[in-house]
Amino acid sequence: MTENTVKPAPEQACPVSPVVDLVFSRWTTPILWTLHEYGRQRFVELERRIASITPKVLTQRLRQLERDGLVVRTYHAEVPPRVEYEISELGRSLAPLFATLAEWSVNLDAVERARADYDAKQRVRR
Repeated sequence: MTENTVKPAPEQACPVSPVVDLVFSRWTTPILWTLHEYGRQRFVELERRIASITPKVLTQRLRQLERDGLVVRTYHAEVPPRVEYEISELGRSLAPLFATLAEWSVNLDAVERARADYDAKQRVRR
C-alpha cells in the first residue's frame, strides 16, 4: 500500500463487523436469547436465568439494548413499581441468525478436537 492509499474503515472492509459488534458482545446474546425464548421478563427473572451476570452489567447491557432498539423496557407505575423487558420486533428479526448459529453448534465437538490437535502439536514443538 502506498502512503496516499487510504485504508477502508473496518465496517467497509467487512460489512458484518458492525453487526457482530452489536449482537455478539459478551452479554447481549444471552440476554436476547433469554428474552426471545422466555418472553417478557422482570429484571430479577433475567438475573436468575443468566446466573453469571452481575446486576450492574445486566443493567448496563439492558440500557444499551434498549438504546439500540433491540429491547423494550416497560415501566408499570404501581406499588411497588414493576419494570419488564421484552425483545423488540427489531430484536426478534435476529431469530434466523441465532437459529443458524444454533444449527452450526453441532460443529463444536470438531472445534474442540481441532484445538486438542493443535495444542498437542504445539507441545511437541517445544
